Amino acid sequence: MKKNKSKIEHSKNFDELLQAKYGQIGSDVRIEFEEGAQRFFISEMLKDARKEANLTQTQLADKIGTKKSYISKVENGKGNITIETLIKIFETGLNRKVGITIS
Repeated sequence: MKKNKSKIEHSKNFDELLQAKYGQIGSDVRIEFEEGAQRFFISEMLKDARKEANLTQTQLADKIGTKKSYISKVENGKGNITIETLIKIFETGLNRKVGITIS
């Protein structure tokens, strides 16, 4: 634990910090962290877009034919979401365009 703490404290940039805390890119711990970070990012974008559209979770769910509980799960980063559903939520439910970048 002390070794990791020292690596974290001596990190010079964000990449070094991620490596010290979550391991090398491709390691199980790093993959788990990155997947969680992506869920969080998507959930925050969804919440912000829904609030900007002045919709409740129930109203958004009704617009796309799902349940409020599903929207809540996605907004809390708890639910798995397919690309198809993500596009439906943003484009049909929120009148937003979705673009996907793979790097």
